[in-house]
Amino acid sequence: MKQLKVILVFALLLTVLLSACKPAETAPEVTTSDVPLFFGAFATAIEEPWDGVIHTALKKAADEGKIKYEYTDDIGYSGDMERIIREVSESKKPAAIFGDAFGNEEAVRRVAKDYPEIAFVFGSGFGPSEPNVAVFDNWIHEPAYLCGLMAGGLTETGVIGVVGGLPVPEVNRIVNAFIEGVKEVNPEATVLVSFINSWFDPAAAKEAALAQVDNGADVLFAERFGVIDAAVENGLYAFGNMSDQYELGPDHVVNSPVWNMTPTVEYVINQVKAGAFTAQDLKDFSMVGKGGASLAPWHGMDAKLPADVLSLVQQREQEIKDGLFRVNIAEEAPAGSN
Repeated sequence: MKQLKVILVFALLLTVLLSACKPAETAPEVTTSDVPLFFGAFATAIEEPWDGVIHTALKKAADEGKIKYEYTDDIGYSGDMERIIREVSESKKPAAIFGDAFGNEEAVRRVAKDYPEIAFVFGSGFGPSEPNVAVFDNWIHEPAYLCGLMAGGLTETGVIGVVGGLPVPEVNRIVNAFIEGVKEVNPEATVLVSFINSWFDPAAAKEAALAQVDNGADVLFAERFGVIDAAVENGLYAFGNMSDQYELGPDHVVNSPVWNMTPTVEYVINQVKAGAFTAQDLKDFSMVGKGGASLAPWHGMDAKLPADVLSLVQQREQEIKDGLFRVNIAEEAPAGSN
């Protein structure tokens, strides 16, 4: 019996020692195969702010390890979009394809119909289509209105210039909201509006802005890339668009309506990973209420505004965030535009 007790004690000690030496259990590592591939298909070069905003949000998600990300840009509007996204769908089999369908609506939807297992998430002027085409747009009319308030308070000549891409609803609502802000602060102001009939032609945008300067404009709204150069050359104030464009004209760019695609991208990532992607209009994720739109950082330019105008901007901004003020959505061509 005494020998048996010794054996049992020895066995117990051995078990304890072996347990102490056993490596601690760790959570399973996430492998690259667990990270979905998202692909960007952009009609313009990503230097163009609209597609650049989408690209930036997708790259941010990739840098954070949430997705793998590849892209092709400057695809154009002559038929290459369908070929490229069909090749990508077939060879790379991404979990999602993001891009801009404006000018390529039919091509995108034709391919999506043939690859129902892929989430197609495209900027579009039309609605979603079952089962796998979700749409979004840049609903930044709210911060555009706030910039209009500032412009109305800054002009000394009473003439403000706006240069836009094409007079389509998506652009018109930004320009009209800007004009609404101008008129609230400065009802007698004249707003000159020109469209360059292109999504990305900086030289044409600059030329249109210079023509407005010749006609008395002393504040410019750069709905398109290229206008800020005209403002800098003439020592004028300007407002950017889509992203924080202060660095394009330090001490000249007062602010910009900023579009943030991260809320949209995060929502789609979560849907894809949960196997729950649905065709829907993602509009709300591009508005102030969900963090998809905002003013840019001030970079000290708030000090250039009259105190009463700055106070009004801050008041309206908070009211928009609180759901107590609604900026009108007007998608018709601005009056007097050319």
